[in-house]
Amino acid sequence: QLQLVESGGGLVQVGESLRLSCVVSGFSPGYTSIGWFRQAPGKEREGVSCFSVNDGMAYYVDSVKGRFTMSRDSPKNTLYLQMNSLKPDDTAIYYCAIECYDDYGDIRASFGAWGQGTQVTVSS
Repeated sequence: QLQLVESGGGLVQVGESLRLSCVVSGFSPGYTSIGWFRQAPGKEREGVSCFSVNDGMAYYVDSVKGRFTMSRDSPKNTLYLQMNSLKPDDTAIYYCAIECYDDYGDIRASFGAWGQGTQVTVSS
């Protein structure tokens, strides 16, 4: 059974950084892509970034380009999201998900499994 466990969130000031982690386990077929999503209060969940395992390409939504960077530790089945220059608009619960894809600039997930998320709060 697929398990996604996110961690690393917290309360930071504008301009500071955080690194989120997502550990993936229990999915023997493997996955072709994995990415990050977030849901701000009162808003729908949105895709932030997606990493393609097959070709190593990383996709980011425009609002985080140049500030957020994904990395992956395959032996540890862990995905990271380095978030720099954080803004109040980045405040949200962050989730990871497998089988993400770029949908004309929007990032979506097709597998439908989510972890509990990790809260990121950026204070001004």
